[in-house]
Amino acid sequence: MSTPLPAVVSTEWLAARLETPGLRVLDASWYLPGSGRDAVTEYEAAHIPGAVFFDVDANSDLRSPLPHMLPTETEFSERMGSLGLNDSDELVVYDGSGVNLSAPRVWWMFRIFGHHQVAALDGGIGKWRREHRPIEEGVVTLPSGRFTARLDRHRVRDLLAVRSNIQQRSEQLVDVRSAGRFAGLEPEPRPGLRGGHVPGSVNLPFTALVQPDGTILPPPELRRRVVEAGIDLSRPVVATCGSGTSACALVLSLHLLGHTQVAVYDGAWAEWGGRADTPIE
Repeated sequence: MSTPLPAVVSTEWLAARLETPGLRVLDASWYLPGSGRDAVTEYEAAHIPGAVFFDVDANSDLRSPLPHMLPTETEFSERMGSLGLNDSDELVVYDGSGVNLSAPRVWWMFRIFGHHQVAALDGGIGKWRREHRPIEEGVVTLPSGRFTARLDRHRVRDLLAVRSNIQQRSEQLVDVRSAGRFAGLEPEPRPGLRGGHVPGSVNLPFTALVQPDGTILPPPELRRRVVEAGIDLSRPVVATCGSGTSACALVLSLHLLGHTQVAVYDGAWAEWGGRADTPIE
């Protein structure tokens, strides 16, 4: 049995192991509509050597009108196999946001589909490039692999669960969107959504979980910010955001603090804020 991969690895760690057989690097960059950034173009221009591109949009449920809903086990198995990934691979995931926007989502997706040998690269490709480490251009394609996905449904919440939790309060709903979006003072990046938040939820913007260089805050500071946001680390947490992507930055941060009673509301604000029958504060 191989040694478990840490949830987060440093650029030094990855640089020392880049040529290791069975270690696969994934560029999981994704950006909000209107950001002016194109993840595919940036990947083709510069990525960590050997990295394949994990398309967050294409690897979601393409039948759902909502963005970034989880695909089925079969779909994820087939897509990861076609990407060249195998059950035995160790995976390191990064993005180019500098704030852990999408890499933790892909880290979470692999874990929720039963592949726990996955790590997020601390600081992403931004830190890697600032350290003048090697990059390459073009597109990496690997031979097809054999990948088996088994979904842990206990780690996902749907609209019904979030709605019933407003009364029950058995789980803490934590919204990682910006304070302005949470308060309904900033417009949503997706058209047609109301402003505000799910009643009873608390706000901890995902951008507050990283240092200026894009690395995750040290555990004592991370713990302080979590507690100051009103999160009780002895109780279960459901993370939410705009489309279920940046919520996973909180899941990763809580994992580093040893708090694993965490689920994700996959429909997120794209679902809740897009309906007329959901209560909003």
